[in-house]
Amino acid sequence: MDQYTVTGMSCAACSARVEKAVSKLPGVTSCSVSLLTNSMGVEGSASAQEIIAAVEQAGYGASQKGGEAKAASAGASLGEDMLKDRETPLLKKRLSASIGFLAVLMYLSMGHMMWNWPVPAFLEGKHMMQGLLQLLLTTIVMVINQKFFVSGLKGLLNKAPNMDTLVALGSGASYFYSVYALLAMAYYLDQGDMASAMPYMHEFYFESAAMILTLITLGKMLEARSKGKTTDALKGLMKLAPKTAVVIRDGAETEVPIEQVEKDDVFIVRPGENIPVDGVVLEGSSAVNEAALTGESIPVDKAEGDRVSAATLNQSGFIRCRATRVGEDTTLSQIIQMVSDAAATKAPIAKVADRVSGVFVPAVIGISLATLLIWLAAGQSVGFALARGISVLVISCPCALGLATPVAIMVGNGLGAKNGIMFKTAVSLEETGKMQIVALDKTGTITSGEPKVTDILPAEGVGEDELLSLAYALEKKSEHPLARAVLLKAEEKKLAAREVSGFKALPGNGLEGDLDGVHLRGGNRKFISGYVEIPQKILEQAEGLADEGKTPLYFCRDGRLAGVVAVADVIKEDSSQAVKELQNMGIHVVMLTGDNEKTAKAIGRQAGVDEVIAGVLPDGKEQVIRTLKEKGKVAMVGDGINDAPALTRADMGIAIGAGTDIAIDAADVVLMKSRLSDVPAAIRMSRATLRNIHENLFWAFFYNVVGIPLAAGLWYPIFGWKLNPMFGAAAMSLSSFCVVTNALRLNWFNLHDTKHDKKQKRSIGSSGMGSEGAKEGEEGEKKAKAPGEKSEIRKKEDKRMTKTMKIEGMMCGHCEARVKKCLEALEGVSEAKVSHEEGTAVVTLSGDVSDDVLKKAVEDQDYQVLSVQ
Repeated sequence: MDQYTVTGMSCAACSARVEKAVSKLPGVTSCSVSLLTNSMGVEGSASAQEIIAAVEQAGYGASQKGGEAKAASAGASLGEDMLKDRETPLLKKRLSASIGFLAVLMYLSMGHMMWNWPVPAFLEGKHMMQGLLQLLLTTIVMVINQKFFVSGLKGLLNKAPNMDTLVALGSGASYFYSVYALLAMAYYLDQGDMASAMPYMHEFYFESAAMILTLITLGKMLEARSKGKTTDALKGLMKLAPKTAVVIRDGAETEVPIEQVEKDDVFIVRPGENIPVDGVVLEGSSAVNEAALTGESIPVDKAEGDRVSAATLNQSGFIRCRATRVGEDTTLSQIIQMVSDAAATKAPIAKVADRVSGVFVPAVIGISLATLLIWLAAGQSVGFALARGISVLVISCPCALGLATPVAIMVGNGLGAKNGIMFKTAVSLEETGKMQIVALDKTGTITSGEPKVTDILPAEGVGEDELLSLAYALEKKSEHPLARAVLLKAEEKKLAAREVSGFKALPGNGLEGDLDGVHLRGGNRKFISGYVEIPQKILEQAEGLADEGKTPLYFCRDGRLAGVVAVADVIKEDSSQAVKELQNMGIHVVMLTGDNEKTAKAIGRQAGVDEVIAGVLPDGKEQVIRTLKEKGKVAMVGDGINDAPALTRADMGIAIGAGTDIAIDAADVVLMKSRLSDVPAAIRMSRATLRNIHENLFWAFFYNVVGIPLAAGLWYPIFGWKLNPMFGAAAMSLSSFCVVTNALRLNWFNLHDTKHDKKQKRSIGSSGMGSEGAKEGEEGEKKAKAPGEKSEIRKKEDKRMTKTMKIEGMMCGHCEARVKKCLEALEGVSEAKVSHEEGTAVVTLSGDVSDDVLKKAVEDQDYQVLSVQ
């Protein structure tokens, strides 16, 4: 999306006009104009020159954003300067000067004329001189606020009237009618007809003309100050970016501007300094405060090999790092770009206000003229009819309509960013709260993604630490994924690392070696039971752990069982609470995983999800999402490359921040903290923002619907109500200010407070897919099936060629995944269902694949194929 700065816009009618003009250009596929940031985002093949020319032809100015965005991303001062509030200081000067002259004018026109306040002797009784002085003071105020007249006239000439047109017409009508009254009075005085001249003294509306301009300027200033606060989050992010970095150049430490840091440069960070760019630690260790990016106040320990991010604070140790991402590629820069891009996009709900704003100003001008003519026809004086027409012009406010959505989007997006929740567009911020179904990937989303020791079952006469020490000695030489879990547990308990001699890894079975003259073995039940007798009590406990989705590892020494260590990919601390919060919001929660059904159901029970769909391939996840979308709006939460198709297919893709770049790119929302509890928080933020937009739009419409009839004098014949043009101008000014102030209330919204969650009965039932549903998603089977029942689609699939392989050596879910992956990588294999417990792989073929090819693929992974049937 190409970004442009648009100048000359004063209200929603202006932004709608610019958007319409650019959208008409050949090659433009999307155009979004933000009145809040005076920016425009354009997608398509149209050239910058054509786009700028279209904006200028519509009566406004435009320039393409180029280097500024990059500089901002790099953290240069120009980035902050882009969002600097230049409007408020100018409006303050205009307002101060206007008030000074208006005070004198009001004293003379109302203080002296109405309440007989004293005036200098040379003015006493000199009515003509007083009228001329009012004319002079009003003219000065109009010159000070000439922007209204220049912009308003330009809009009128370009057939694009805007708010400034309304103000200019209202103030101008008061001024010129007053000039007419002054000339008429001069004429009768010249004729010596004092009786005819005196009534015109009460027909002066000079103070109204000046007061209208001053009050609108006051409203504009309040609005500008409030609008400035909506970008505080973005400004804060930009200020975090370091300006310099200490890099190693020619063997010496050199401090250079941040823009000169290149990828693969080696830089150093001392305690108390901010990390300048994204990198990886080469040497040293420290605790790094990442609150600037994630909102998490607890420091994260960093050691050799760990990644660090720009703008985070090195709190304790000295670290030496290699730059991996610099300039606009850093995490901070991407966050800034996301927030900025979201502000430049337009939420669907904004289209309602846009359609109204496009015809609002012409309609108001028409109503004003009709009001004037109707009152004249009704026999009222010119002054009365003119006052009603002017009141209609100055009370009507398209600004409130135009600001109702973008200010709430900006504040909501900024608050989300502050809490580590990145909404990429205004659409994603609006739509996230409308989700009815949330599909969660298991590994890395619900679970930590790293196997951990969950249970230790020592045999009789063996202590827990003794068993773990034996397992540690064997597993520290193993490359199996489960071995790391044992190592981490032993290191956590600070057990001594003893050396094993004669170590052997028996692929698919286990490990063996000698420790202090004692022969050790470790592996699966089948392997260990060939050497020792396993007590029934231990067997039952181990089987219970297996039913919970854990992998039991058996260990023995010198022919006697030492015990069992259970390992599993455990769920994150906040997963079950996050699922419960989603359900309390009325959302149906589904877990998707490629794991076997037994493990998946165990994790699903722990997390408390409504439905578990297991054994799903990446394309199967995408098909599941298709089917779920038939039942309601679906959000997919994932972190891996295999989740990208499903993230793209879902109504809303939510990526865990610690996931892959591909997953993050495919998502609409990114959770920087990698916490599942931020999913309900994102939904709350979306709902609060949408609620705020509805409030803003209600008051903007309500204000105009009530205010315009009052200003036109609709209630005057019944109740005697009429509106002074000056009060109309004040109301117009305050309407926009109130809308922006209401949006700023979002800054106090607590994303993690559950008390406002809508407790409702969830009507979304099971998808009817069970663990087989992933394979049927594309066909969209709608009817729920009883457990174990096969659909017609499944029966048809069963008729396709299948082969069952007997495989020896698989010990756990990781082994299953390894075999499954190698088989499904073969051309002609559409699916492989692998079970380490049964020692089988059922292969579904879409083409001719020989038994030898299947056998070789598995045996290349160090497993033994006993038969292929």
